[in-house]
Amino acid sequence: MPEKNSPDTLSFTEKYRFWLILLAAVILVEIPFVSLPFKWFESYFHEISHGLAAILTGGSIINIQLFPNGAGLCTTQGGSRFIVSFFGYAGAVYWGVAIYYFASVHKRVAQIFSAVIIVLLLSTIIFWIRDILSFVIMAVLLAITLIKFKLQNLRYFQIMLQLIGATILLNSIKSPWYLVDGRSLGDGATLANLTAIPEFVWVCIWFALGILGLIKLAKAKFI
Repeated sequence: MPEKNSPDTLSFTEKYRFWLILLAAVILVEIPFVSLPFKWFESYFHEISHGLAAILTGGSIINIQLFPNGAGLCTTQGGSRFIVSFFGYAGAVYWGVAIYYFASVHKRVAQIFSAVIIVLLLSTIIFWIRDILSFVIMAVLLAITLIKFKLQNLRYFQIMLQLIGATILLNSIKSPWYLVDGRSLGDGATLANLTAIPEFVWVCIWFALGILGLIKLAKAKFI
């Protein structure tokens, strides 16, 4: 007799949960208006990764800006320019994996990790947001994170958090390729200037990190 939670007793949605969430994330980011909050989350975790890298290497964050189209900008001072530049895309990979992972481990763990994100969002609003547009976008992200706590069924809470993690991770795989445009602008160009390693190599490294993150989550056993 199969054991409880063995592969033989799992439903289709439980067995293929990760791939179904990934498919849903791919679809959601293509739907006008509905995709905007997910794009803002993606942008935020990219920019806050720059900022946290600056702080951890002895620098500081001057301000963070988010734009309606999903773009963003983190202005920092001091710290390691190499690490700050590298950890925009790399940090987004780690955030995407961490959010999905902690959303999946246990329902209560998902709530605790959401509380950590709320603290991070509030800190960003208080200390590093300087313009009205960025404030409005951050307020929307904070509201979405808080609303999840109103869900009576914690399974839905987990699914919402998993979708956010999946969209962040997918964007961290796709967005570095936008740097390969011949203009020599952005994090890849900065790293190329600092290291003499071509921008394309850095794009490939970020892409590989994202793929490794996907593989890690696909192989993880949460049930």
